[in-house]
Amino acid sequence: MFGTRVVLAGPAAREPATGQVGPDVTGQTEQGLKTIAAILEAAGSGLPHVLRCGVFLVDMNEFPARNEVYARAFGSHPPHPTTVEVS
Repeated sequence: MFGTRVVLAGPAAREPATGQVGPDVTGQTEQGLKTIAAILEAAGSGLPHVLRCGVFLVDMNEFPARNEVYARAFGSHPPHPTTVEVS
């Protein structure tokens, strides 16, 4: 925490109980956001206060599926994403 800000870097999209990564970008994005939400809640915040997200995709063709998950999680006020393709 920095003042009233919570800064997160690199939460993994792994299921905490099993360590397993989701089978696809939808499952991985959902788990990543669950992890972020839990960390924010523990810090006294939540997803509605997220201003920016950095996202790394292996395949930019997965961008629409990632956007669908973000739309469900953030509603009409999504954070500003910076999305890059990595390999």
